[in-house]
Amino acid sequence: MPKTESFFKRYWFIISMLIGIVAGCIVGAVWPGATALEPLGTVFINMMFCVVVPMVFCSISSAIANMGSVKRAGKVLGTTVIVFMVTAGIAALLMYIVVRIFPLVQGEYVVAEGEIGVTLGVADMIINFFTKPDFAELWSRRAILPLIVAAIIFGFGVQMAGGRETRTAQLLDDITNCIMKTVKIITYYAPIGFFGFFAYLVATYGPELIGDYSRTLIIYYVMCFVYMLVSSPIYARFGGGKGAAKVMFGHLFAPAMTAFGTCSSVATIPTNMEAAEDTGISKDVRDIVLPLGATMHMDGSAMSAIVKVAFLFGIFGQDFGTWQAVLAIIVAVFSSVAMSGIPGGGGTGELVVCSIFFPDQLAIAYPIAIALGNLVDPPATMVNAAGDYVVSFIVSRYVDGKDWLQKKLHREQNAAV
Repeated sequence: MPKTESFFKRYWFIISMLIGIVAGCIVGAVWPGATALEPLGTVFINMMFCVVVPMVFCSISSAIANMGSVKRAGKVLGTTVIVFMVTAGIAALLMYIVVRIFPLVQGEYVVAEGEIGVTLGVADMIINFFTKPDFAELWSRRAILPLIVAAIIFGFGVQMAGGRETRTAQLLDDITNCIMKTVKIITYYAPIGFFGFFAYLVATYGPELIGDYSRTLIIYYVMCFVYMLVSSPIYARFGGGKGAAKVMFGHLFAPAMTAFGTCSSVATIPTNMEAAEDTGISKDVRDIVLPLGATMHMDGSAMSAIVKVAFLFGIFGQDFGTWQAVLAIIVAVFSSVAMSGIPGGGGTGELVVCSIFFPDQLAIAYPIAIALGNLVDPPATMVNAAGDYVVSFIVSRYVDGKDWLQKKLHREQNAAV
């Protein structure tokens, strides 16, 4: 009985949201008048838009302001972050190739809102993505990247003024906690909001939207398992040399299933720690790589970011070309690695994606991205968390030498004799 309760307690949001989406799709498919249910979704969207701006600023600036020290350099930490970014970039690139081979959207949709604006030049893009001429313009969902830049700068300013000892840092932390509780309250309404939103979408754009959603989920789930089973031995072999893949596969199942079952990278840390210790990963490496990986190593999230962009490009009838792909991969890596440790970082990443590519379509793009993000959460977390263990092989190579695993296996053989 407790197992059943824990399952529903763990997955209540995904289950209730899925019920709301399915029910909305059915209603929209059988009742053309379901367009009248749009206000149910609009209420949820507006509440999220209003809370996400202060959440982004306060959570990012608070995280930086309350750091114990700004000096986090060092061989292990530097190598770890670089590896995280490289693997996330590889995952995003592979996902882009897959969605080009297997288009996610096959239906044709006529979007009611204005057309997507023309891509800016490089200079204008840099200016508009990262700055605004007026402070008031920062407080808008359409200026999410400039807001993030401002939050980072302000956070370091508080850090230089005394960091966590300042009242400002404490206030930011307190406000962040309060905002996250507010977000939790809003999520209780989410199933109703998604019911209304998807009833409206299907009634407006046709039942083929259901097929495109199903196709997208199937492609993503399959890709996650394939990526984990193919990339893990390659990374392990690169990091640990001969025999590393076999050793890795002997320990990979436990953290992978723990992550898939809990949808939490943090909850997988103890299992990863045990697997890394049994493998022979040195204590200083596993004590840094695995906890840091729980918040920063997000290959699955980078893949999901590409899926969301590709799906939305298909919905809006746009070509997901090379230039868009390069920008999408950069955003995917940035949103998965740089913002994943921030409270609400997932929703922030989705807003960044939507505000960059679909600034005039946010009311439709953002809830679709949120829905996809939650529905692909189990396999995404599996790739993220299981990958933390695998990445420790690569970091060990640069910290303890190429033959670290062979030395460990040799010691075990001598002890057995």
